[in-house]
Amino acid sequence: MSHILILVADRTSASLTQAQIDLARELLSGGPATILADGEAAEFAVAGPPDLDLLRSALGDAAIDAIAVKPRGRRKALLIADMDSTIITGETLDELADFAGIKDRIAAITVRAMNGELDFKDALRERVAMLQGLPLAALEATWERVRLTEGARELVATMRARGALTALVSGGFTFFTQRVADRLGFALHRANVLLDDGAVLLGQVAEPILDREAKLLALNELAAERGIKLSATLAVGDGANDLDMLRHAGLGVAFHAKPIVAAEARARVDHGNLRALLFAQGYRAEDFVTE
Repeated sequence: MSHILILVADRTSASLTQAQIDLARELLSGGPATILADGEAAEFAVAGPPDLDLLRSALGDAAIDAIAVKPRGRRKALLIADMDSTIITGETLDELADFAGIKDRIAAITVRAMNGELDFKDALRERVAMLQGLPLAALEATWERVRLTEGARELVATMRARGALTALVSGGFTFFTQRVADRLGFALHRANVLLDDGAVLLGQVAEPILDREAKLLALNELAAERGIKLSATLAVGDGANDLDMLRHAGLGVAFHAKPIVAAEARARVDHGNLRALLFAQGYRAEDFVTE
């Protein structure tokens, strides 16, 4: 068998049934199924690269994700994760803009940038410039709004417990990545730096800007520094600026991603939470670590 097919249900709206597992196995000529979490995840071997579009069509409207991986080297030694709309549920820049009364204007630019319609660097500079004069207290107020994506804590803690390096690499800002990294236990973080005068934002971001190329560079550098093959890396993100690192990682997962990213990524999670990335590596629910 050349691939493993993993099925993962969104626990908030669906339960993975035996009938759905049997349907998938029959459609893909799969082997016996292994349950990774009752009602949530299962896997089975298949002879060749499975037709995931066919499977998704057969599953219909069921909130079930299908991920295919090769059986060798499933458990990864490096996790590199985007922050906004991936490890956390929202976009921190958009929430920061809310305190300036311009959330809708900035969010519209964010959507276009994440869809790959705008140059990321130019779009970031434009949005940050619109925040000139915003009191620094807005950063703390925005942090109070930050919510972790379900499964984020388990993903980071489980991979760290198994010896993996965990890195948060974001096109957002270090003010937030530092706090998210500390809360979840990421070993390191990289992001952009907002400039201020000690009281208000200057409307500028420090150069060079961490963009699409910088995320790929981070993946390559961190893997090389620790002697980790790219095949042993896992990357996850949702926006166009994540595409290069998703393409080059051993397992690149588009997480509730923008259309351009979902269409190009080799693996995607459209329905479930970040626990799916552990199931994709062959972890059972009872293997998960939470702290």
